[in-house]
Amino acid sequence: MTRKGMRSICYHPSPSHDDGGPSRRRQASPAPSSASPRHTISTALMEGNISNAEEIITKWDPQGTSFASITSIFYESRAEARQFLRAVVDLQRAMRFFMADSPVSRSALLVCAQSLMQAAMRRLQKEFYQILSANRDRLDPDSVSTSTRSSLSLGSNYSVSDLEEEEIRRATECIGEVERVSNLAMADLLSIADCMISCGYGKECVDIYKTIRRSIVDEGLYKLGFEKITPQHVQKLDWEILDIRIRSWLGASKVVIRTLFSGERALCDHVFASSDTIRQTCFAEISKEPAVNFFAFPELVASKMKLSPERVFRILDLHGSITEVWPEIEAVFSSESISAVRSQATSSLLKLGEVVRCLLADFESAIQKENSKAAVPGGALHPLTRYVMNYVAFLADYSDVLDGIYADYPFHIPTPLPESFFHAPTSTSAPSSPSFRGGDYLTTSTTSVRIAWLVLVLLCKLDSKAEVYREVALAYLFLANNLRYVANKVQGCKLLELLGDVWAARQEAKARGYASSYERLAWSKVLAAIPQDRAAMANMDAQAAREQMRRFNEAFEGAYRGQAKWVVPDGRFREELKLSIARKLVPAYRAFYDSCRPLLREESGSRPAVVRFAPEDLGNRLSDLFNGAGSTALPVSVSVSTGTGSSKTSRRSK
Repeated sequence: MTRKGMRSICYHPSPSHDDGGPSRRRQASPAPSSASPRHTISTALMEGNISNAEEIITKWDPQGTSFASITSIFYESRAEARQFLRAVVDLQRAMRFFMADSPVSRSALLVCAQSLMQAAMRRLQKEFYQILSANRDRLDPDSVSTSTRSSLSLGSNYSVSDLEEEEIRRATECIGEVERVSNLAMADLLSIADCMISCGYGKECVDIYKTIRRSIVDEGLYKLGFEKITPQHVQKLDWEILDIRIRSWLGASKVVIRTLFSGERALCDHVFASSDTIRQTCFAEISKEPAVNFFAFPELVASKMKLSPERVFRILDLHGSITEVWPEIEAVFSSESISAVRSQATSSLLKLGEVVRCLLADFESAIQKENSKAAVPGGALHPLTRYVMNYVAFLADYSDVLDGIYADYPFHIPTPLPESFFHAPTSTSAPSSPSFRGGDYLTTSTTSVRIAWLVLVLLCKLDSKAEVYREVALAYLFLANNLRYVANKVQGCKLLELLGDVWAARQEAKARGYASSYERLAWSKVLAAIPQDRAAMANMDAQAAREQMRRFNEAFEGAYRGQAKWVVPDGRFREELKLSIARKLVPAYRAFYDSCRPLLREESGSRPAVVRFAPEDLGNRLSDLFNGAGSTALPVSVSVSTGTGSSKTSRRSK
């Protein structure tokens, strides 16, 4: 409607051809003859409000002029924008006044005011939409969450009309241009929303806001790599493809909560600060569905059939990620209208915890059922040892997550733990709650007990594996190698914190005990071939010396030949073992060698043929031991490879 047409509805000027200014229009407006002077003044003021509102509202009516339809009042003149908002407030006040004092003679003014109000709301809807659309990049959740913490923190009662332009300029000098524009846009949106809601047009304002901001949330999730997926689709996906989706979800989880939804909540709370109901309902309608879909993804992954034990690390990653952002979930989705998001996150946590417990039970069962019969060549490290210890080392990195998962699930050990494996329980300790001493403290965490039990299951299995060796000495070397690896693995990762340094030291002591048993059995014949009695050696004749030397040669060569392919993978342990054997063998042989040499020396003065080894030769021969190429590539039925597991698992592959 044109400005001239609006005036023809609102006012009835006298027959004179004056310009119809506001003062004359007020004179032309009839007033009740019985009204008091005070009431007449109020009536005149309200009529003036309508008249003043007509001037600016008609100017900016989007249906009035092409200029008004394509431009923005907040962009053209912020001062005039504030004037427009004040005019709308005054217009609403006038409408209420005349509705309360509603003689028939005022009905034309109410019709006029209502027409002006509709035009004003059309303008404000257009402004609201333009500000939201034009500032998509400045009102992104990241900018909003930053703005709400900036020096220009916008309170719930702030509006453009509260501050002059110069005050806004001074307040924003310390922040960047983007943040400044973001703050101004948020202030404009707040003032428009307040005005529209107070005038009864809150639904129109909310509909515009929901349409634009929901698209921004959906776009943000898509950019972060998250797409909604159905349960049927999850079941059909190969693990490699699903793992890519899991990694994308993990990478996005903190940003989604701490930036996307948190920023959206901050913006919604700010724009609709005048109404708790509107801001809660609006935020729920924007974020409820995408947030529920986002937090349903971990539950869908956990529901996938036929997950193998090595997948537990991805499940733990998902559980840990939700647990880490849980305080933010409760804060951002605190209202009852959006409690479905909290419920879905809780449901995912429960399902993930259930799957973790099942997978670890499957892993323990798989260790116990591992039935490969082939002996590891040379008594080297068994593949099961390496894989299980890598597995539990990775589990140790998730000890905090595991403690939460097993908090309400006490561990009942099937059989009593041997005291030789753990520190002896205290007199008050229950059989199902063993104590582990680490350093000067006792730890009884659920994760510690469960990991210790898995290691015990492994060691029991290794005991049975040692029985396949025909040579008892080699069986002890096998046990020493594997137990030494277990102890070293614990020393080099978080397992030491969980199991304790005393536990690790005891396993090293057991490994040394196995090594001593190996030495005794493997080299006893060689040492027995060396006379230990110095007096007896001194009284030997050439024939006895020759026979004794021949016996030693046969024993040493037999031992050396038999152990040529035996393996000690750990370099430090290998050197310790060689040195221990040399200390027992070489000095004793040197004494025997020195006693026999004069008796067996040939006339030429060279070493007798029966003396095949000088003391130095023994040391050289011993230095060649334990380097055999014992293969560890044996098939095992327990696969604990973590190639597709957490990023945490990449630190330990040896």
